[in-house]
Amino acid sequence: IIPKKVEKPPIEQKPLPLEQPAVALKTLELNLPITVKDLAIKLQEKPSFLIKTLMSSGLMAGINQTLEESIVAKVCQKYGYQIKKAPGQEELALRVHQEIDKGELLQLRPPIVTFMGHVDHGKTSLLDAIRKTKVAESEYGGITQHIGAYKVVLPRGEITFLDTPGHEAFTAMRARGAGVTDIVVLVVAADDGIMPQTQEAIDHARAAGVPIIVAINKVDKPQADIDRVKKQLTELNLTAEDWGGKTITVPVSAKTGQGIDNLLEMIILEAQMLELKANPKRPARGVVIEAKLSKGRGPVATLLVQNGTLHLGEVIIADKYYGKMKGMYNDRGQSVTSAPPSFPVEVSGLSGIPGVGEQFFVIEDEKVARELALKRQENKRQQQIKAVKRISLEDLHSQIQEGKIKELKLILKADVQGSLEAIKETLNKLQSQEIKWNIIHEGMGSINTSDVILAIASDALILGFHVDAEEGAKELGAKEGTDIRTYNIIYELANDIK
Repeated sequence: IIPKKVEKPPIEQKPLPLEQPAVALKTLELNLPITVKDLAIKLQEKPSFLIKTLMSSGLMAGINQTLEESIVAKVCQKYGYQIKKAPGQEELALRVHQEIDKGELLQLRPPIVTFMGHVDHGKTSLLDAIRKTKVAESEYGGITQHIGAYKVVLPRGEITFLDTPGHEAFTAMRARGAGVTDIVVLVVAADDGIMPQTQEAIDHARAAGVPIIVAINKVDKPQADIDRVKKQLTELNLTAEDWGGKTITVPVSAKTGQGIDNLLEMIILEAQMLELKANPKRPARGVVIEAKLSKGRGPVATLLVQNGTLHLGEVIIADKYYGKMKGMYNDRGQSVTSAPPSFPVEVSGLSGIPGVGEQFFVIEDEKVARELALKRQENKRQQQIKAVKRISLEDLHSQIQEGKIKELKLILKADVQGSLEAIKETLNKLQSQEIKWNIIHEGMGSINTSDVILAIASDALILGFHVDAEEGAKELGAKEGTDIRTYNIIYELANDIK
């Protein structure tokens, strides 16, 4: 008998959901990179099973092999975890410095001022004149040593002056992530007017987003022409207040002392507008202004406190060095026991000479500070092996597409003014929706180290037209991985940018 074929009722097909409901992943905190053995312990899995899982993903790994973050993330996902990177030793030690201060703890602090300008327009003599008239008047008497910064006490407040050698030093500090200056005083000689280095100084200050006060120096000279200087400043978008603009301009003479009180008054006024504040009741952090090896005292560094108060006997880490503050001296060579915000102080006790512009932090535990310093030394060695890769035209396109870059910063150098105008006109025709140009500095003549330092600090490209790069600029550019391009034909430049 042939059994009768029984027809099965058709299985009702339910429409598949377009999106599977995602399973909520648990968070697993890990120190990365991590070995297979340590990951197995964290996942509560046998190492042999974990090795099989890795093999099924096409990765042959031994029990002591270190795994990269991307692989760890994939493996953990299979086990129902999303990974969170555990804070490292340095992150934990410096966490206190990342905390945001509550408004009621903040107090007004003195402004930190840098003088910039052309090489012989009187920056140093103006600083000396302020030092002589204001510091000598105070109860301490004259200056006994040069520490790269000094404080002036006035009836209406205090000012800290940085004695930097020029805009290159200012920008080199910024390249290290230390925006130290609050106000830039641009010194322009009344008889000379705006010079190429003055233009450079303006561009360096603008790239840092720092307000500019103009001191028109040498007004005692018979050839002095203040109106001509103001006209030149107007052409550079620094229109004087008495000409209907917003730029404070003060006529001064370092020789006779004329206008110095007025200049200091204007700095105090500008500082009040900026409402500069810090919390003196927290562990100190700040920046290294100068560092040297002293015969009797070993490594000596001038520190400028930016937040908190530095106390004698505290331990700091600066660059790849650490140390206990054995001695602290103010700008008059007197021993002090503490340094509040905006206070420059020379210290001894560091294990080495930190780089100028490096940041320092107070660390509670000396052992931790020593370990961090050793780790930083090792990291520096590793970094020297790997070359720094800054922005170049090659990788720019992908970064624009990923939406990482909205603005291309350029430094233009050409043989003549006409070439600069032609390049700018060509670039304007290439403007696009995704990205805009920002020419942060332009000038005539060869590409110099000042251009490269500005490019490093601002992550800019350097384009030269009918000019070459100086030897020092080439060396620095190669060392820092800065893209310097030179052209003789304008459409080649345009094609590269396009």
